[in-house]
Amino acid sequence: MYLPRSLLSKLYTHLQNTRHPLSPPVLILVALEPDALCGCRILTRLLKHDYIPHKIQPVAGYSDLEQAGKNLVGPMMESQGGSGGVVVCLGVGGMVDLGPLLGLEPEGEESPYSGVEVWVIDAHRPWNLGNVFGGFPLEPASADSRNSYQARTPSGISGGQINRAYKSGKGGIVVFDDGDIEEELEEERNAYMALVDMPDIDDDADDLGFSDDEAASEMPDEEPSRAGQKRKRWSDEQDDLSSDDDDRPHQRRRSNSSSPIDSPRRPAHRGLVSLRDPDAGLSSDPFEPPSAAQEPPPPSARALRRRLLRIRQEKESVLQKYYKVGSSFAEPISSMMYSLASELGREDNDLLWLTIVGVTSMEIYGRSSAGVAAPIRANDTSRPSGWMGVRGARLRQLLRDEVRRLNPPEVVNGKVAPENNGVIPTTARNPEDTSIRLSPEPRFLLIRHWSLYDSMLHSPYLFSRLKTWSETGIKRLHKLLAKMGVSLAQCKQSYTHMDMMLKRELRAKLLKYGSLYNLEEMVPAVDTDGKDRAGAKDGWGFVRSWGWRATLSAQDVCVVIGALLEVGKHLQASGASAASQLVRQDEDGVELAAQSEEWLGRFWEAYDALEDIESLKAGLPTAQFLHRAIYRTGTSLINKKQIKHLRAFRMCVVKDGPDVTLFTHPSALTKLSLWIGEALAEQERESHGKLSHGGRGTPLVVASLNERRGVYVVVGTGGGGGPDTMFLNREAAKRRKEEKAAKTKRKEAARSAKEKIREEKRAAKRAAGQDEAEDELDTESEPSESESEDESDAEDIEPDKGYGLNRFGSAFQEVVSETNARVRIDSFEHSVVEVKKEDLGGFLESLSMKAVVG
Repeated sequence: MYLPRSLLSKLYTHLQNTRHPLSPPVLILVALEPDALCGCRILTRLLKHDYIPHKIQPVAGYSDLEQAGKNLVGPMMESQGGSGGVVVCLGVGGMVDLGPLLGLEPEGEESPYSGVEVWVIDAHRPWNLGNVFGGFPLEPASADSRNSYQARTPSGISGGQINRAYKSGKGGIVVFDDGDIEEELEEERNAYMALVDMPDIDDDADDLGFSDDEAASEMPDEEPSRAGQKRKRWSDEQDDLSSDDDDRPHQRRRSNSSSPIDSPRRPAHRGLVSLRDPDAGLSSDPFEPPSAAQEPPPPSARALRRRLLRIRQEKESVLQKYYKVGSSFAEPISSMMYSLASELGREDNDLLWLTIVGVTSMEIYGRSSAGVAAPIRANDTSRPSGWMGVRGARLRQLLRDEVRRLNPPEVVNGKVAPENNGVIPTTARNPEDTSIRLSPEPRFLLIRHWSLYDSMLHSPYLFSRLKTWSETGIKRLHKLLAKMGVSLAQCKQSYTHMDMMLKRELRAKLLKYGSLYNLEEMVPAVDTDGKDRAGAKDGWGFVRSWGWRATLSAQDVCVVIGALLEVGKHLQASGASAASQLVRQDEDGVELAAQSEEWLGRFWEAYDALEDIESLKAGLPTAQFLHRAIYRTGTSLINKKQIKHLRAFRMCVVKDGPDVTLFTHPSALTKLSLWIGEALAEQERESHGKLSHGGRGTPLVVASLNERRGVYVVVGTGGGGGPDTMFLNREAAKRRKEEKAAKTKRKEAARSAKEKIREEKRAAKRAAGQDEAEDELDTESEPSESESEDESDAEDIEPDKGYGLNRFGSAFQEVVSETNARVRIDSFEHSVVEVKKEDLGGFLESLSMKAVVG
């Protein structure tokens, strides 16, 4: 079931009113990513304010999530001696069936969930529709409701949607809707509800009297395996192999079956009537009661079953199409949590800053409405081309409005603050200054904590456009600095110690000379009148001060938090020495446990750094270390021409070098992939004048060797089909729907006017005693014109929801089902997998034949 955006605070308010200090703690399951971490910080602030006890459990992947279900969620169930409670999933499990995975729907249990209510706040798409439109305990069957699943839905839930009459307490899975479910998933909801209310029938083709050809065409596709089924590690495979068929003795493929594709759950206790029940009666429509006066006689049971199979196949194809459309991202978790705080009247600078950091992190990790994809500049300069396109631009503008509301501009001695004149702020205004300010941030990296030269050299934006992986690119960078009048000696010293006049003129010089080097978006632009549009400061970033102790931008914080999660503050010296610190084990399960424990430890380091400025500053060297490694590795791969062009994507493998151990973490490898992908897109644009794949750019697969475990971590990033493809499609669909409704209204008015004229003519003819037969013929033929117009309206093409989306998750699943490759899919980001070292070649060969971008 899902909670609409308009009732966002309903469940939390109920939690406030029913919890006390002795209540069981709220369990918060958090993904190891900056956005989820920021959302967790916001939520815990709210819970602490209301004295609601809570417990945080970081979760690295589906294996950890399943383990948390056994150890933490299961004991909360009333059927297991617990007292119920609330579990909050932040960035965890939105794409899989959480009921079986967390153990909340035990086999044969009449009352699932047992008082445990799971809140799901996740930006990953597609949703698992079982969570969205199901996920609640059914009411006991009665004589009136035994034929209908929807009739047994608890009070306060309609079509899977929670309304104001809903009362918590019985448990279930609640998905927090950011607005997309109500606006986009009407067709999927109708299909889901039709399937759960459909009678159970036998699919056997022989029983239905089909021939082999008919069976092939009539029978629906085989139902996919349930998402969230028990996952096994490679160490469990030997037991599986003994039960395999003799004709496939060497099949050893493994996936974690984390695909969200699943048909709606059909509880055995719902009491549906089978068509074979002689007391059920038959009708021409399987969803309507039989009529006593039906003519001709009702069809046979076999014909009815065939019709039901066709209907079921149509409805299941709708769900299959939704799941296969590709992965994408919607509103960030931190933004949803800030909306909750705002409805409760709790918004302040601290929560706003956490939200800004969370939203900014989505852009750094390439998480857009096109899935994980390198940023692609739009050919149409009239609309935003950054993260999430139009939707992202609106969200950032809302955040800028909040900054202005909570942080009024400060005027000192009648003068405007320096940052309002285009100067990047590097210090606080006074020792107690903790305000958030808008700043014209250039697209450099850690500029306040590096030299200007290093900041520009390690910027992914300049890496792709100046081609700084080559000597020519380095010379181009030097030439740009020379044109700006900045000597190498000046720009290689710490930025904070640079000449103040130079820093004041930096933005103007970057705007003046940037266009000569394809750097139009390097700094926020200025309108033609020389002023930022009405003070809106489009494209400006966010900066916060902690008194004299530090001043950091939101991007700085994201880079540091990400580095702490991916590298850890103790791994700055050498990736190789870091690897040697870990205990080497032959058993893959023990290695996985050690890796998971290490990642969870990094989570707490990043969690503390979010609100401890000294810990955050201590992480700056880690961030610099990681991005130096990304620059070195990306430069090496491009210069050595190690990027191969396969049929469906480009690919490269990181298997040697001093930094290879750093990229065994999926997020660090994703950052490297985005750097390279952005550079390849610029190369394509310069070489061919446009991007391949219909303007989406060539997708990229990057694999990194984890020598200790004998596996490759594989990341697939899309080319990017326009950062706001889905959003614009939805807006276009809305407009078409409104236009069609207006057109239909006009037609009805015109038809009524014509009918009125016809009636007047008929009355005049009757008065004159003329024959009406010819007039009736005329009126029968006239509607054909309007009917043809209606048919032309029906031909409106629905926007392609999957255009440009990252489909690596579905492609990985297909390869697993078709090959013997041993693959582990455990990441919440489904475009990340692990492949056994020996199977990588065959895996990539099979993957090259798949559609990896929509």
